[in-house]
Amino acid sequence: MEPVEITEAGLTLRPWRPTDADDLHRAGQDPEIQRWIDFPRPYRPQDAQRFIAGRTRQWAEGTAAAFAVCDAATGRLLGAADLQRIDRSRQLSEIGYWTAPWARGQGVAVRAVRALARWSFAELDLRRLLWTSRAGNHAARLVALRSGFRIEGRLRAADPAPGSYEWVGSLLPGEVPAPGEVGPAGPGSLEARRAAVFGRAQPTLFASTSRRELRLRPLEDRDLDALVITCQDPETLRWTTVPEAYDRSAAVSFLAHCEDCWAGGTATCFVIADEQDRYAGSIDLRLSSGDPLLATVGFMTAPHARGRGYQTAALAALTTWGFATLGLARIEWWAKVGNVASRRVAEKVGFAMEGTARAALNHRGTRADAWVGALLAEDLVPLSSAARTSAGTSNRPAAGQVTV
Repeated sequence: MEPVEITEAGLTLRPWRPTDADDLHRAGQDPEIQRWIDFPRPYRPQDAQRFIAGRTRQWAEGTAAAFAVCDAATGRLLGAADLQRIDRSRQLSEIGYWTAPWARGQGVAVRAVRALARWSFAELDLRRLLWTSRAGNHAARLVALRSGFRIEGRLRAADPAPGSYEWVGSLLPGEVPAPGEVGPAGPGSLEARRAAVFGRAQPTLFASTSRRELRLRPLEDRDLDALVITCQDPETLRWTTVPEAYDRSAAVSFLAHCEDCWAGGTATCFVIADEQDRYAGSIDLRLSSGDPLLATVGFMTAPHARGRGYQTAALAALTTWGFATLGLARIEWWAKVGNVASRRVAEKVGFAMEGTARAALNHRGTRADAWVGALLAEDLVPLSSAARTSAGTSNRPAAGQVTV
């Protein structure tokens, strides 16, 4: 396959040259590139030279098409975009891309991917482009969405790390936005808003009772013993669906599951920590897969912390954060009929009880009725709790259990 150059929207996509090695090596030192791209670590000058030589061979073999993305006016290297494993018989390929740290925030990747996609459909007669990325790479996901890709699902155990998975999407001819078109998931969209939240470490929220200030922070290893004790408590077992033989291994698995939830932007769980930063309970928001403006809240309290108003303060802080930061329109609360303590917490915060859903819960093999309540932003009852955030340093989130 003969190497080509593509010029569109202020960019030139051209084959890699030996003279690009210094800039490529410099880009390869970037922590974000090392985090998400399969670069050797450490990335040495000879690695950059080897990369360029290998991409030149792929052009000659027709197995891939790798482009250096450059500024059309100055020729400066801005990033990379390529077609990986071109399958002529099936007329498809997978697209990959990255942006150099000195060129971010200028829409370089979106412009490059759109140009490359248009060329692949028009000149290579491909009928489908694939895109995959490890869950958590929200910046790459936004680029894919803005380039017209449809996110179709996720691949389980796609990464060697336990519990890790990849997002997968596809793009067909005719779905590529025109040059300059905003397209889906543009700036200010809900997708962009959520990417800014879940693309960072989970924050810490603060909530206050009349006497104490509480921290809502990610679940950590040091919380697991207290989590086990809480999940083994008779009241927890009575009202939730946690496993009846909850042990340390279940807690460890739960922590791994929760990390995937935050990375994927599907749920977030906070530990309610007291003044000594000890586990006092859990509270979470689970985002609806069908309605992006809807979430369900769940919470449970450690036995030693019940009756102190912790959950009321935490629920007010978390729902405030959900409306303000995630752009939610409605938060639902569900609880097994009879869970009066949980209902009192929800009503104090402002949840309106909407009725009873018959046989709505599968509670240990038996269908059970559920109380259903909902909170809208205008329903929040002013409390002493605050939903301010601090710069979180831990990236260990969770998606908690059902209400207690």
